[in-house]
Amino acid sequence: MQRKHHKRVVVAYSGGLDTSVIVKWVLENRADEVIAFTADVGQGEDLLAVRDKALRTGATEAMVEDLRLPFVQDYVFPTVRAHGVYQDQYLLGTAIARPVIGKALVDCARRVGATAICHGATGKGNDQVRFEQTAFAMEPDIEIVSPWREWDFKGRADLVAYAESHGIDVGEIKVKPYSMDANILHVSYEGGILEDPWNEFDPKMFVMTTNPEDAPDTPEYVEIGIERGVPVTVNGEALEPVEMLQKLNKLAGAHGVGRVDIVEDRLIGLKSRGVYETPGGTLLHLAMHAVESVALDRYQRELLEDLGPRFARLVYDGLWFAPEREALSKMVDHIQEETTGTARLKLYKGSANVVGRKAQRSLYDEDLASFEHPTPAAAGPSETPEFRHADAEGFIRLRSLRLRTRARRDKGHGGGL
Repeated sequence: MQRKHHKRVVVAYSGGLDTSVIVKWVLENRADEVIAFTADVGQGEDLLAVRDKALRTGATEAMVEDLRLPFVQDYVFPTVRAHGVYQDQYLLGTAIARPVIGKALVDCARRVGATAICHGATGKGNDQVRFEQTAFAMEPDIEIVSPWREWDFKGRADLVAYAESHGIDVGEIKVKPYSMDANILHVSYEGGILEDPWNEFDPKMFVMTTNPEDAPDTPEYVEIGIERGVPVTVNGEALEPVEMLQKLNKLAGAHGVGRVDIVEDRLIGLKSRGVYETPGGTLLHLAMHAVESVALDRYQRELLEDLGPRFARLVYDGLWFAPEREALSKMVDHIQEETTGTARLKLYKGSANVVGRKAQRSLYDEDLASFEHPTPAAAGPSETPEFRHADAEGFIRLRSLRLRTRARRDKGHGGGL
């Protein structure tokens, strides 16, 4: 199939093997000029060095944009607020980074007059879908260049050979036994030796978390304050979103909190083994649930639990900018207006457990919950004016009406009462 040649293409550039090869390949096959765009989402790299490498590799221009604040404030926090967890374990660290990067790619293309954007996602992965659906939601007629769906390279060995033949520095890439993707929320590890789901991961590979076996022998407590569903304080100190996540990463990481090893179902239909570390994000999810438990009523919480998996699937499937995701977020935000309070967590040897929670407008009534006689005295043991033990009899009989009716039918006594 004949591919369109472009005057200028914006390449999502990380400085790694794939995207370094892509810059040169696009110049040879698809464009006259390449603009390298690097998004700073808190991956902790020397991005000035990444920029310089892009220019040395052949990019006409190389841009670095700090997206950490919008990433945490507009993507991470809303996902936590919505209980966004994919298949019960994956906190969506990569999935929610893709729309913020994809949007910035399109914005960059508009600024420089490029007619296409290019990404390094493979044809087997989810990221190709996330980047491209984001791009089309922003700019419906933009062109996409996806080298992994076009070139003849079969794998990393071919990329290394191409890079060496074109004078591209491959650094330590040849010896790394897996692939990594990092941002301020998490690090993911996939491929290589991890592709066999029976193989245990190497505990030395992690960069955000201490091995739980080597973590401190003394527990540490952390308090997270939440205001209207938005995390605002750590141990009583008001912090901006990026500062907050950095601090929580450090606290949780020191105790080995936030590691998961899962086999997930990718959007395109295959299974993939991924190992993730999400230290600060794990604490945020726990704290949000803890404050909700005293601030929201049963049916508000059940609604959030129903919406959470649906929200997670939309985000995982690359539909951040779809109207249904936006509608879900509006509903979540409305519910979370009442979630204001503080959660206290205990960190120890890879675990984080809620040990305290309170809310500004708590629905938890100690007199109602207590098995002891309240003060001032009420009508009977552990009763209050709002609750009488005798009322439970009628409640249970009405609640079980359908069960009694069914039991009579099954016993052959007819349906009448």
